[in-house]
Amino acid sequence: MEEQHESGLGFSTLAIRSGHHRTPEGEHGEPIFPTSSFVFSSAAEAAARFSGDEPGNIYSRFTNPTVRNFEQRLAALEGGDCCVATASGMSAVLATCMGLLESGDHIVSSRSLFGTTAILFEKYLKKFGIETTFVPLDDLAAWQSAIRPQTKLLFLETPSNPLTEVADIPKLSALAHAEDALLVVDNCFCTPALQRPLSLGADVVIHSATKYLDGQGRCIGGAVVGSHEIVGEAVFGVLRTAGPTLSPFNAWVFLKGLETLDIRMQAHCKNAQQLAEWLESHPKVERVYYPGLSSHPQHDLARAQQSAPGGIVAFDVKGGQTAAWTLIDATRLLSITANLGDTKTTITHPATTTHGRLSPEERSQVGIGNGLVRVAVGLENIEDIQRDLSRGLDSL
Repeated sequence: MEEQHESGLGFSTLAIRSGHHRTPEGEHGEPIFPTSSFVFSSAAEAAARFSGDEPGNIYSRFTNPTVRNFEQRLAALEGGDCCVATASGMSAVLATCMGLLESGDHIVSSRSLFGTTAILFEKYLKKFGIETTFVPLDDLAAWQSAIRPQTKLLFLETPSNPLTEVADIPKLSALAHAEDALLVVDNCFCTPALQRPLSLGADVVIHSATKYLDGQGRCIGGAVVGSHEIVGEAVFGVLRTAGPTLSPFNAWVFLKGLETLDIRMQAHCKNAQQLAEWLESHPKVERVYYPGLSSHPQHDLARAQQSAPGGIVAFDVKGGQTAAWTLIDATRLLSITANLGDTKTTITHPATTTHGRLSPEERSQVGIGNGLVRVAVGLENIEDIQRDLSRGLDSL
Protein backbone atom coordinates (compact mmCIF):
# COMPACT_ATOMS: atom_id res chain seq x y z
CA MET A 1 0.00 0.00 0.00
CA GLU A 2 1.28 3.48 -0.86
CA GLU A 3 2.49 5.56 2.09
CA GLN A 4 0.10 8.25 3.29
CA HIS A 5 1.62 11.67 4.00
CA GLU A 6 0.63 14.27 6.58
CA SER A 7 -1.80 15.83 4.10
CA GLY A 8 -3.67 12.54 3.95
CA LEU A 9 -2.79 12.15 0.27
CA GLY A 10 -0.57 9.43 -1.15
CA PHE A 11 2.82 10.07 -2.70
CA SER A 12 1.64 9.72 -6.31
CA THR A 13 -1.27 12.08 -5.72
CA LEU A 14 1.03 14.73 -4.22
CA ALA A 15 3.45 14.28 -7.12
CA ILE A 16 0.68 15.07 -9.58
CA ARG A 17 -1.58 17.53 -7.75
CA SER A 18 0.30 19.51 -5.10
CA GLY A 19 1.55 23.07 -5.52
CA HIS A 20 -0.65 24.08 -8.46
CA HIS A 21 -2.79 27.12 -7.70
CA ARG A 22 -5.05 27.51 -10.71
CA THR A 23 -5.15 30.97 -12.28
CA PRO A 24 -8.35 32.78 -13.39
CA GLU A 25 -7.77 31.25 -16.83
CA GLY A 26 -8.84 27.86 -15.43
CA GLU A 27 -5.91 25.90 -16.88
CA HIS A 28 -5.70 22.16 -16.20
CA GLY A 29 -1.94 21.85 -16.74
CA GLU A 30 0.56 23.89 -14.76
CA PRO A 31 1.42 27.16 -16.57
CA ILE A 32 4.87 28.58 -17.24
CA PHE A 33 5.49 32.20 -16.24
CA PRO A 34 8.43 33.32 -18.43
CA THR A 35 8.64 36.84 -17.07
CA SER A 36 11.50 38.71 -15.44
CA SER A 37 9.34 40.91 -13.24
CA PHE A 38 5.84 41.49 -11.92
CA VAL A 39 3.58 44.56 -11.93
CA PHE A 40 2.15 46.09 -8.75
CA SER A 41 -1.22 47.77 -8.43
CA SER A 42 0.28 50.72 -6.57
CA ALA A 43 3.47 52.13 -5.11
CA ALA A 44 2.25 51.06 -1.67
CA GLU A 45 1.83 47.46 -2.82
CA ALA A 46 5.32 47.50 -4.33
CA ALA A 47 6.78 48.77 -1.07
CA ALA A 48 4.90 46.13 0.94
CA ARG A 49 6.13 43.31 -1.33
CA PHE A 50 9.76 44.44 -1.20
CA SER A 51 9.70 44.86 2.59
CA GLY A 52 8.15 41.44 3.09
CA ASP A 53 5.04 42.83 4.78
CA GLU A 54 2.89 41.43 1.98
CA PRO A 55 3.48 38.11 0.20
CA GLY A 56 3.56 37.96 -3.57
CA ASN A 57 5.69 38.04 -6.68
CA ILE A 58 8.45 40.63 -7.05
CA TYR A 59 11.18 39.55 -9.42
CA SER A 60 11.84 36.13 -10.98
CA ARG A 61 15.32 35.91 -9.47
CA PHE A 62 13.61 34.85 -6.25
CA THR A 63 9.82 34.79 -6.79
CA ASN A 64 8.20 33.06 -9.75
CA PRO A 65 4.91 31.10 -9.74
CA THR A 66 6.22 28.19 -11.82
CA VAL A 67 9.33 27.81 -9.68
CA ARG A 68 7.18 28.07 -6.56
CA ASN A 69 4.91 25.31 -7.87
CA PHE A 70 7.93 23.01 -8.18
CA GLU A 71 9.22 24.02 -4.74
CA GLN A 72 5.90 23.35 -3.05
CA ARG A 73 5.48 20.00 -4.76
CA LEU A 74 8.96 18.77 -3.87
CA ALA A 75 8.57 19.99 -0.28
CA ALA A 76 5.32 18.02 -0.03
CA LEU A 77 7.00 14.87 -1.33
CA GLU A 78 9.97 15.20 1.05
CA GLY A 79 7.77 16.12 4.02
CA GLY A 80 9.50 19.49 4.47
CA ASP A 81 8.08 22.88 5.40
CA CYS A 82 9.54 24.59 2.37
CA CYS A 83 11.89 24.28 -0.56
CA VAL A 84 14.28 26.64 -2.35
CA ALA A 85 14.95 25.74 -5.99
CA THR A 86 18.31 26.60 -7.51
CA ALA A 87 20.07 26.66 -10.88
CA SER A 88 21.88 23.34 -10.33
CA GLY A 89 22.54 20.67 -7.75
CA MET A 90 25.93 22.20 -6.97
CA SER A 91 24.37 25.64 -6.48
CA ALA A 92 22.00 23.99 -4.00
CA VAL A 93 25.00 22.70 -2.03
CA LEU A 94 26.73 26.10 -2.23
CA ALA A 95 23.61 28.06 -1.22
CA THR A 96 23.14 25.75 1.77
CA CYS A 97 26.72 26.27 2.92
CA MET A 98 26.60 30.03 2.37
CA GLY A 99 23.32 30.34 4.22
CA LEU A 100 24.23 28.22 7.22
CA LEU A 101 27.99 28.75 7.69
CA GLU A 102 30.43 31.56 8.32
CA SER A 103 34.20 31.91 8.50
CA GLY A 104 35.62 29.75 11.27
CA ASP A 105 32.89 27.10 11.02
CA HIS A 106 33.62 23.44 10.40
CA ILE A 107 31.97 20.67 8.36
CA VAL A 108 32.26 16.94 8.97
CA SER A 109 31.57 15.21 5.67
CA SER A 110 31.55 11.72 4.32
CA ARG A 111 34.55 10.93 2.12
CA SER A 112 32.18 9.19 -0.26
CA LEU A 113 30.95 12.23 -2.16
CA PHE A 114 30.35 13.36 -5.70
CA GLY A 115 33.77 14.63 -6.75
CA THR A 116 32.68 18.22 -7.36
CA THR A 117 31.15 18.48 -3.88
CA ALA A 118 34.45 17.33 -2.39
CA ILE A 119 36.33 19.96 -4.41
CA LEU A 120 33.87 22.66 -3.28
CA PHE A 121 34.47 21.76 0.37
CA GLU A 122 38.22 21.31 0.40
CA LYS A 123 39.21 24.04 -2.06
CA TYR A 124 36.64 26.81 -2.36
CA LEU A 125 34.97 26.88 1.08
CA LYS A 126 38.42 26.68 2.64
CA LYS A 127 39.32 29.98 0.93
CA PHE A 128 36.62 31.62 3.06
CA GLY A 129 37.70 30.09 6.35
CA ILE A 130 35.37 27.07 6.41
CA GLU A 131 37.21 23.80 7.01
CA THR A 132 36.06 20.26 6.30
CA THR A 133 37.06 16.96 7.86
CA PHE A 134 36.31 13.90 5.73
CA VAL A 135 35.41 10.59 7.40
CA PRO A 136 34.28 7.12 6.25
CA LEU A 137 30.55 7.13 5.63
CA ASP A 138 29.78 4.06 7.74
CA ASP A 139 32.13 4.74 10.71
CA LEU A 140 30.02 6.42 13.38
CA ALA A 141 33.01 6.64 15.75
CA ALA A 142 34.97 8.55 13.11
CA TRP A 143 32.11 11.03 12.72
CA GLN A 144 32.01 11.49 16.48
CA SER A 145 35.76 12.02 16.87
CA ALA A 146 35.88 14.51 13.96
CA ILE A 147 33.36 16.88 15.55
CA ARG A 148 34.77 20.10 16.99
CA PRO A 149 33.16 22.96 18.92
CA GLN A 150 33.11 24.82 15.57
CA THR A 151 31.26 22.02 13.73
CA LYS A 152 27.99 23.29 12.29
CA LEU A 153 27.16 20.74 9.57
CA LEU A 154 27.36 17.00 9.06
CA PHE A 155 27.07 16.37 5.32
CA LEU A 156 26.60 13.13 3.42
CA GLU A 157 25.14 11.37 0.40
CA THR A 158 23.27 8.15 0.95
CA PRO A 159 23.51 6.04 -1.10
CA SER A 160 26.88 7.47 -2.04
CA ASN A 161 28.22 8.25 -5.50
CA PRO A 162 29.40 5.93 -7.05
CA LEU A 163 29.78 3.01 -4.61
CA THR A 164 26.20 3.13 -3.24
CA GLU A 165 27.34 3.05 0.39
CA VAL A 166 24.47 3.61 2.81
CA ALA A 167 24.64 5.78 5.94
CA ASP A 168 22.53 5.35 9.07
CA ILE A 169 20.57 8.61 8.96
CA PRO A 170 18.86 8.31 12.39
CA LYS A 171 22.17 7.64 14.18
CA LEU A 172 23.95 10.50 12.40
CA SER A 173 21.00 12.77 13.15
CA ALA A 174 21.21 11.95 16.86
CA LEU A 175 24.97 12.57 16.79
CA ALA A 176 24.60 15.92 14.99
CA HIS A 177 21.85 17.20 17.26
CA ALA A 178 23.73 16.16 20.42
CA GLU A 179 26.56 18.42 19.23
CA ASP A 180 24.25 21.30 18.20
CA ALA A 181 24.97 20.72 14.50
CA LEU A 182 22.70 20.15 11.49
CA LEU A 183 22.52 17.02 9.37
CA VAL A 184 22.42 17.65 5.61
CA VAL A 185 21.61 14.72 3.31
CA ASP A 186 22.02 14.63 -0.46
CA ASN A 187 19.04 12.50 -1.54
CA CYS A 188 19.84 12.53 -5.26
CA PHE A 189 20.15 8.76 -5.75
CA CYS A 190 16.92 7.80 -3.96
CA THR A 191 14.62 10.82 -4.32
CA PRO A 192 11.64 11.01 -1.92
CA ALA A 193 10.05 8.14 -3.82
CA LEU A 194 12.50 5.75 -2.12
CA GLN A 195 13.79 7.64 0.93
CA ARG A 196 12.67 10.62 3.04
CA PRO A 197 15.66 11.78 5.13
CA LEU A 198 13.70 14.46 7.01
CA SER A 199 11.44 11.79 8.52
CA LEU A 200 14.60 9.93 9.61
CA GLY A 201 16.00 12.95 11.46
CA ALA A 202 17.85 14.99 8.84
CA ASP A 203 17.51 18.78 8.93
CA VAL A 204 18.15 19.58 5.27
CA VAL A 205 17.72 17.56 2.07
CA ILE A 206 19.56 18.51 -1.13
CA HIS A 207 18.74 17.48 -4.69
CA SER A 208 20.24 17.69 -8.09
CA ALA A 209 16.91 17.96 -9.88
CA THR A 210 18.88 17.33 -13.07
CA LYS A 211 18.85 13.62 -12.26
CA TYR A 212 15.82 11.53 -11.35
CA LEU A 213 13.46 14.42 -10.59
CA ASP A 214 13.64 15.36 -14.28
CA GLY A 215 14.09 11.78 -15.40
CA GLN A 216 14.92 12.46 -19.04
CA GLY A 217 18.13 14.49 -18.94
CA ARG A 218 16.53 17.68 -20.26
CA CYS A 219 17.39 20.41 -17.76
CA ILE A 220 19.81 21.50 -15.04
CA GLY A 221 18.48 22.41 -11.60
CA GLY A 222 18.73 21.84 -7.87
CA ALA A 223 16.72 22.15 -4.68
CA VAL A 224 17.07 22.46 -0.90
CA VAL A 225 14.26 21.23 1.38
CA GLY A 226 13.82 21.75 5.10
CA SER A 227 12.25 24.01 7.72
CA HIS A 228 11.09 27.60 7.31
CA GLU A 229 13.87 28.85 9.57
CA ILE A 230 16.75 26.95 7.98
CA VAL A 231 15.72 26.81 4.33
CA GLY A 232 12.98 29.40 4.04
CA GLU A 233 15.10 32.12 5.66
CA ALA A 234 18.82 31.27 5.62
CA VAL A 235 19.06 29.49 2.25
CA PHE A 236 16.41 31.65 0.57
CA GLY A 237 18.35 34.74 1.61
CA VAL A 238 21.34 33.51 -0.39
CA LEU A 239 19.16 32.84 -3.42
CA ARG A 240 17.55 36.27 -3.25
CA THR A 241 20.89 38.06 -2.95
CA ALA A 242 23.32 35.93 -4.95
CA GLY A 243 20.86 34.72 -7.58
CA PRO A 244 21.62 31.04 -8.38
CA THR A 245 18.11 31.00 -9.83
CA LEU A 246 16.15 28.16 -11.43
CA SER A 247 14.49 29.23 -14.68
CA PRO A 248 10.67 28.95 -14.97
CA PHE A 249 10.97 26.63 -17.97
CA ASN A 250 13.28 24.22 -16.13
CA ALA A 251 10.98 24.31 -13.10
CA TRP A 252 8.06 23.36 -15.34
CA VAL A 253 10.02 20.44 -16.81
CA PHE A 254 10.81 19.20 -13.30
CA LEU A 255 7.16 19.55 -12.33
CA LYS A 256 6.15 17.24 -15.15
CA GLY A 257 8.97 14.87 -14.19
CA LEU A 258 7.68 14.61 -10.62
CA GLU A 259 4.33 13.36 -11.90
CA THR A 260 5.91 10.06 -12.97
CA LEU A 261 8.69 9.90 -10.36
CA ASP A 262 7.19 7.07 -8.32
CA ILE A 263 6.56 4.67 -11.19
CA ARG A 264 9.88 5.54 -12.85
CA MET A 265 11.88 4.86 -9.66
CA GLN A 266 10.22 1.49 -9.20
CA ALA A 267 11.09 0.56 -12.79
CA HIS A 268 14.68 1.77 -12.41
CA CYS A 269 15.05 -0.36 -9.27
CA LYS A 270 13.60 -3.46 -10.91
CA ASN A 271 16.03 -3.23 -13.83
CA ALA A 272 18.98 -2.38 -11.57
CA GLN A 273 18.35 -5.34 -9.29
CA GLN A 274 18.30 -7.74 -12.22
CA LEU A 275 21.42 -6.21 -13.74
CA ALA A 276 23.32 -6.31 -10.42
CA GLU A 277 22.51 -9.99 -9.93
CA TRP A 278 23.62 -10.77 -13.48
CA LEU A 279 26.88 -8.84 -13.09
CA GLU A 280 27.65 -10.52 -9.77
CA SER A 281 27.68 -13.90 -11.51
CA HIS A 282 29.83 -12.73 -14.45
CA PRO A 283 33.40 -14.14 -14.47
CA LYS A 284 34.93 -10.86 -15.72
CA VAL A 285 33.46 -8.85 -12.83
CA GLU A 286 35.40 -8.63 -9.58
CA ARG A 287 32.79 -6.97 -7.36
CA VAL A 288 29.35 -5.38 -7.67
CA TYR A 289 28.16 -2.46 -5.53
CA TYR A 290 24.39 -2.36 -5.19
CA PRO A 291 22.31 -2.10 -1.98
CA GLY A 292 19.82 -4.65 -3.25
CA LEU A 293 22.41 -7.43 -3.15
CA SER A 294 22.85 -9.42 0.06
CA SER A 295 26.62 -9.04 -0.46
CA HIS A 296 26.36 -5.26 0.00
CA PRO A 297 27.80 -4.26 3.42
CA GLN A 298 24.76 -2.14 4.30
CA HIS A 299 22.12 -4.32 2.64
CA ASP A 300 20.01 -4.62 5.83
CA LEU A 301 20.29 -0.91 6.59
CA ALA A 302 19.20 -0.04 3.06
CA ARG A 303 16.17 -2.29 3.41
CA ALA A 304 15.23 -0.57 6.68
CA GLN A 305 15.83 2.98 5.47
CA GLN A 306 14.81 2.87 1.79
CA SER A 307 11.70 1.46 0.18
CA ALA A 308 13.84 0.10 -2.70
CA PRO A 309 17.59 -0.09 -3.49
CA GLY A 310 17.81 2.52 -6.26
CA GLY A 311 18.84 2.59 -9.91
CA ILE A 312 22.65 2.89 -9.69
CA VAL A 313 24.92 -0.14 -10.09
CA ALA A 314 28.71 0.11 -9.87
CA PHE A 315 31.15 -2.72 -10.45
CA ASP A 316 34.86 -3.46 -10.70
CA VAL A 317 35.99 -5.23 -13.85
CA LYS A 318 39.11 -7.37 -13.89
CA GLY A 319 41.93 -5.63 -15.70
CA GLY A 320 41.79 -2.07 -14.36
CA GLN A 321 41.30 1.04 -16.51
CA THR A 322 42.17 -0.69 -19.79
CA ALA A 323 39.43 -3.25 -19.23
CA ALA A 324 36.95 -0.63 -18.01
CA TRP A 325 37.50 1.58 -21.05
CA THR A 326 37.32 -1.42 -23.39
CA LEU A 327 33.99 -2.37 -21.86
CA ILE A 328 32.60 1.17 -22.09
CA ASP A 329 33.79 1.68 -25.68
CA ALA A 330 32.23 -1.61 -26.77
CA THR A 331 28.71 -0.53 -25.83
CA ARG A 332 26.36 0.47 -28.63
CA LEU A 333 23.10 1.04 -26.77
CA LEU A 334 24.23 2.60 -23.48
CA SER A 335 25.07 6.31 -23.44
CA ILE A 336 28.62 7.16 -22.42
CA THR A 337 27.92 10.14 -20.17
CA ALA A 338 28.42 11.04 -16.53
CA ASN A 339 24.82 12.14 -16.01
CA LEU A 340 22.39 9.78 -14.29
CA GLY A 341 18.70 9.40 -13.61
CA ASP A 342 17.57 9.31 -17.24
CA THR A 343 15.19 6.85 -18.85
CA LYS A 344 18.23 6.04 -21.04
CA THR A 345 20.90 3.90 -19.37
CA THR A 346 24.21 5.70 -18.94
CA ILE A 347 27.70 4.38 -18.30
CA THR A 348 30.84 6.14 -17.08
CA HIS A 349 34.32 5.58 -15.63
CA PRO A 350 34.26 7.51 -12.32
CA ALA A 351 38.04 7.66 -11.84
CA THR A 352 38.45 9.75 -14.99
CA THR A 353 35.10 11.61 -15.05
CA THR A 354 32.98 12.37 -11.98
CA HIS A 355 35.93 11.92 -9.60
CA GLY A 356 38.71 12.77 -12.02
CA ARG A 357 39.67 15.99 -10.19
CA LEU A 358 40.48 14.06 -7.02
CA SER A 359 44.04 12.91 -6.52
CA PRO A 360 44.82 9.18 -6.89
CA GLU A 361 45.27 9.03 -3.11
CA GLU A 362 41.87 10.61 -2.52
CA ARG A 363 40.19 8.22 -4.93
CA SER A 364 41.92 5.30 -3.23
CA GLN A 365 40.64 6.47 0.17
CA VAL A 366 37.05 6.26 -1.02
CA GLY A 367 37.49 2.99 -2.90
CA ILE A 368 37.27 4.30 -6.46
CA GLY A 369 39.65 2.09 -8.41
CA ASN A 370 40.70 2.29 -12.03
CA GLY A 371 38.54 -0.70 -12.89
CA LEU A 372 35.33 0.78 -11.50
CA VAL A 373 32.41 1.33 -13.88
CA ARG A 374 29.14 3.04 -12.91
CA VAL A 375 25.89 2.27 -14.69
CA ALA A 376 22.78 4.36 -14.11
CA VAL A 377 20.23 1.77 -15.15
CA GLY A 378 17.50 3.16 -17.37
CA LEU A 379 14.12 1.92 -18.47
CA GLU A 380 15.06 0.01 -21.62
CA ASN A 381 14.44 -3.71 -21.86
CA ILE A 382 16.82 -5.26 -19.31
CA GLU A 383 17.89 -8.02 -21.68
CA ASP A 384 19.03 -5.37 -24.16
CA ILE A 385 21.09 -3.62 -21.44
CA GLN A 386 22.73 -6.90 -20.48
CA ARG A 387 23.39 -7.79 -24.09
CA ASP A 388 25.11 -4.44 -24.65
CA LEU A 389 27.35 -4.91 -21.61
CA SER A 390 28.08 -8.49 -22.63
CA ARG A 391 29.63 -7.19 -25.86
CA GLY A 392 32.40 -5.59 -23.86
CA LEU A 393 32.64 -8.00 -20.92
CA ASP A 394 32.95 -11.06 -23.11
CA SER A 395 35.84 -9.48 -25.05
CA LEU A 396 37.97 -8.88 -21.93
